[in-house]
Amino acid sequence: MHKLKGKKVLVVGLGKSGLSMVRYLVQEGAKVTVSDSKSKSELADQLKIIAEMKVEFELGKHNGKTFTSAELIILSPGVPTSLPELAEARAAGIPITNDIELAYPLIKAPIIAVTGTNGKTTTTALISEMLKNDGRTVFTGGNIGTPVFDMILENQNPDFVVLELSSFQLETIQNFKAKINVFTNLEPDHLDRYPNGVESYYSAKKRLIAKADAESSLIINLDNDASYNLKNGFPGKIVYFTKINPMLKNAAEAENFQGAYYQKPRIVMRLDGKEEIIEMILCKLPGDHNRENIMAAALAAKLVGCSKAAIQKTAETFKGVSHRLEFIRKKDGVVFYNDSKATNVASVMRSLSSFGTSPLILIAGGRDKDQDFAPLLDLVKKRVKNLILVGEAKEKINRVIGDFSETFLVGTFEEGVLLAFQKSRTGDIILLSPACASYDMFKSFEERGDYFKKLVSQL
Repeated sequence: MHKLKGKKVLVVGLGKSGLSMVRYLVQEGAKVTVSDSKSKSELADQLKIIAEMKVEFELGKHNGKTFTSAELIILSPGVPTSLPELAEARAAGIPITNDIELAYPLIKAPIIAVTGTNGKTTTTALISEMLKNDGRTVFTGGNIGTPVFDMILENQNPDFVVLELSSFQLETIQNFKAKINVFTNLEPDHLDRYPNGVESYYSAKKRLIAKADAESSLIINLDNDASYNLKNGFPGKIVYFTKINPMLKNAAEAENFQGAYYQKPRIVMRLDGKEEIIEMILCKLPGDHNRENIMAAALAAKLVGCSKAAIQKTAETFKGVSHRLEFIRKKDGVVFYNDSKATNVASVMRSLSSFGTSPLILIAGGRDKDQDFAPLLDLVKKRVKNLILVGEAKEKINRVIGDFSETFLVGTFEEGVLLAFQKSRTGDIILLSPACASYDMFKSFEERGDYFKKLVSQL
């Protein structure tokens, strides 16, 4: 796959990773074609960047002949592997891969890979910050927003490469292998992409450790059954994180516990017979789920030699990532949080549990991913005083949980934000936590969150 000069390479999807991939392929002398179902006008910004490059384009639709005439196909993460044109290419024996797999042999630094359903971005950012606070150079990329080929194009030579990897990115890897593998948790998600059920989604995630060996390490959530089961057959070092002191579960097993646990108000890390304490009193991230993220990140950083001082500093100073329980402003005694990245039910459940007893006004809805919204019922009943629903999924959500709060279905996103503020009183929290994808109204969850912040700033 790496003998690219003169090779006919098809890049499917011209998102961030596709664009980075095109730039690299042209640099290496490949004959590049881009196929994207979006129109020329929809891709205007991307096309400007590569306007001077020798690239052929197939825009607005895919053509089977374009796929079967390629010598190598590279998929962007958002492109479903179930495309009929890809089936034709497979039948013709054409290799299909992605940027993560193609970049892997070119990466010389140790790789720390983070996946899971929720908490990936925060955990990835925490690991990177811990290593930077320890004086290491770090490339942070993948699903977190920066394509891995940006590092290669810029000739970066970091001490560590920290990658957030989605199930979409893992579907087509073959030989990729990370030194440290972090699974934050596994919950049902993206069932619109995996119509055969949640096990298909989990199987895509498990591909991360398919090539693991005795030198690999696995960090998993002891409190999450689906990720805990990953330990079976793993050939390398396994460490755990848990919200519950293992001594309270089973004292005999706890003697051999390797990992981290939360013992209010601190994290206890036990690795290779040594115990270290990370104080959490000054931590700025709310919620049990963020304690899990910090534990997972601390273990990953510690396994590659990061100092306790750097981990402690990060736990005290890290303020979170954009669009994930992001504080926006306080107006007239009402606090606004942007949680646009909460695109599944499990993520919203974690968010609703993060605010103590403050009255909540929840703005939710968007494009459904074939989810069951029933698990939200108890939390909505207990914690949400007003539920404001918007987007394609609003009717479905309303039928499932609308009777357990004062619920309003609105026609536009703007109307939803204004209504939330009108219904609020001093001491309330207005939370955008959609439980759905953004593609009915926005290009991405980032665009949705940024628009929410703009509307809130104008109130």
